[in-house]
Amino acid sequence: MIPYDLSPLALSLRVAIISTIAVFIIGVMLARLMNRHEFFGKSAVEALILLPLVLPPTVVGFGLIVLFGRNGPAGILLEEWFGVQVIFTWVGAVIASFIVSLPLMYQSTAAAFEKVDPRWENVARTMGVTEWRIFRTITFPLAWPGILAGLVLAFARGIGEFGATLMIAGYIPGETETIPLAIYFSYEAGEMEQATFWVITVSALGLAAITWLNYWRRRHAGRAGKE
Repeated sequence: MIPYDLSPLALSLRVAIISTIAVFIIGVMLARLMNRHEFFGKSAVEALILLPLVLPPTVVGFGLIVLFGRNGPAGILLEEWFGVQVIFTWVGAVIASFIVSLPLMYQSTAAAFEKVDPRWENVARTMGVTEWRIFRTITFPLAWPGILAGLVLAFARGIGEFGATLMIAGYIPGETETIPLAIYFSYEAGEMEQATFWVITVSALGLAAITWLNYWRRRHAGRAGKE
């Protein structure tokens, strides 16, 4: 049975898309920075980036509440400077999605940058090419398969985020009700048909994303082999 209200689908897609765009920008910047520079405490910084992978979602959600709550440092700045409230809004869902999916994007992108042969970059430098152009025309295209994999995984993880989202955004139908929240509260209310519909929907979205990624990888590998 298809529910009349499809707002959880629209909200989940909006949250996942926005958070994935942010994850793409920040993830690539962090991975490039960590790849190019050695500094004291680098291992600790990388561990901090990857920490949400091993923490329970409730711990991540609690940390976000402390940081972005009305009395939290980030929450005070956002509300005073931009008039943006994070707690119990869809913005909180975006932030939760961003935090839990960033490690996946970072790991995949960092591994992709490490596989890029530095000799190609060094040749370009000897020809006087700027660092930005080297990154844009050599490094990024060569690392793109790994970056794309990180993007797809980040999107799938973002659209399925539950624990941290529930804590920071709460459950407000039509406002913060993403698909995972709709599944949980439909089940709690005994609405099994509706819960099943959302389970099938989110599973189909994740399966479609991963299937497309695998297809693209095989196609890309085939083209590379012919060349």
